[in-house]
Amino acid sequence: MDAIVVGIDVSKDKLDIAVLPQGQTFAISRDAKGLDGLIARLKPLAIEAVAVEATGGFEAVVAASLAAEGLPVIVVNPAQVRAFAKALGQRAKTDPIDAMVIARFAMATKPEIRPLPDEATRFLNDLVCRRRQIIEMIVAEKQRAMRLSNKRLQQSIARLIKALEKELAGLDTDIDVAVRGSPAWREKEVLLISVPGVGKSTARTLLAVVPELGALRAREAGSIVGCAPFTRQSGLWTGKSFISGGRPAARSALFLSALVAMRHNAQMKGFYERLVGAGKAKKVALIAVARKLAVLLNAILRDKRPWRFSSNQGLAHAEASI
Repeated sequence: MDAIVVGIDVSKDKLDIAVLPQGQTFAISRDAKGLDGLIARLKPLAIEAVAVEATGGFEAVVAASLAAEGLPVIVVNPAQVRAFAKALGQRAKTDPIDAMVIARFAMATKPEIRPLPDEATRFLNDLVCRRRQIIEMIVAEKQRAMRLSNKRLQQSIARLIKALEKELAGLDTDIDVAVRGSPAWREKEVLLISVPGVGKSTARTLLAVVPELGALRAREAGSIVGCAPFTRQSGLWTGKSFISGGRPAARSALFLSALVAMRHNAQMKGFYERLVGAGKAKKVALIAVARKLAVLLNAILRDKRPWRFSSNQGLAHAEASI
């Protein structure tokens, strides 16, 4: 019997489902009753993968519900699915067509099935995401204040900043309670912050956004945080490499940690200076430090050993790939 692949297009009120190789499509409501019916329909089948397109958070409950019943769920990137559709010449776009494209994408690319974050990890991710949003709002308000001369408007901004800073403090407390309430997270945090340049904020962002860190291969660690360069080459022409994709929140956190590490971590500072001395642009060298940190942190969590200056955990591969 051929392996069955299911594609699910998620919208606010309904799910459109496509099943391959049968070519069957149907729709259900996006509620408990609809999900229960879908699970009952899928569980007896020999399913290889259930691909759910990421849709602004609407997919979270769907993916979690199906995974909880033992179904092999994959959350796929919508940009990759649309690129795949264009490659197929599929210009029409309806929900049933999108579901079929998702199923065909999963069948063709066979993305790796990884465990989905549990409820606690999703909650921590939401807290970290909200913290990042609050910080962005504070920065935006401070920039507005610099452009204004009217005293009343400046006072309005000051009141809002004060309220946002209070909210930020509350979120920091919630994150601290969440991490300290989990022995596994607490242990991982201690291991991560043992690396000079990596603080609690970065450690907790990685725990929330990259829960699989510590179980990845070295190359995967760099790619998943979006710090692995992509080569551009055709015939005799070679273009500049660039970074793309990955998880933006993790990349931003590691970039900031790289700025600190190249000043206060002798190993990272030496690595950075060697790259700059070899003619690499400073920004390129800084991104390489961020990638090296990702590889190193993955190795530290994998080995469950804190960082030591003499340790070369994960460093040989990172340096060889520059």
